[in-house]
Amino acid sequence: MQSQILACNGHVQPNADAPAGAAPSALPGASAPDSSPVICVEFTGTDTPLLLARNGELLHAIEHLAAKILRLEPEEHDLIFFDAEGFKANRDRELQHSAETAIEQVRATGRPYSFPPMTSRERRMLHLALAKSGLPTASSGEGPGRFVVLYPEGPAAAQPLATADRTRAIRNSFRRR
Repeated sequence: MQSQILACNGHVQPNADAPAGAAPSALPGASAPDSSPVICVEFTGTDTPLLLARNGELLHAIEHLAAKILRLEPEEHDLIFFDAEGFKANRDRELQHSAETAIEQVRATGRPYSFPPMTSRERRMLHLALAKSGLPTASSGEGPGRFVVLYPEGPAAAQPLATADRTRAIRNSFRRR
């Protein structure tokens, strides 16, 4: 069963248009249900900035709670999609741009590039964007501190960074040049 929900000012509108970041195949009757969300919720209204504060932390928490309530396995968490004011679509564009910039930097310098810590969904999107380059990637760290590292081509490329090197790489990625 596929459904799409638009939650707006406390009213549910089950036949509303798809949220900006959701796959079009999430609509009833569309094909390819394997890779698209089956529950889409778009929040709009005056209180949406509360959901988007701290890089959408509350929005991600609500999505996580919904997955737990529905008893979804971790690999099924992409079956639900909560968004507010197109936040996730904008974030996906930012990740795509970051991936392109990192690819250029790694190819130019020959040194690994560490991205800041991000959610599992964002790491997955980043891995997919980086896969097009053919450069090896890996997730490193634990819990909410997990991040993606893009390695240059070569035999020593797939070696994870030591903790001190990883910390230095993260700090360097935030420094102004």
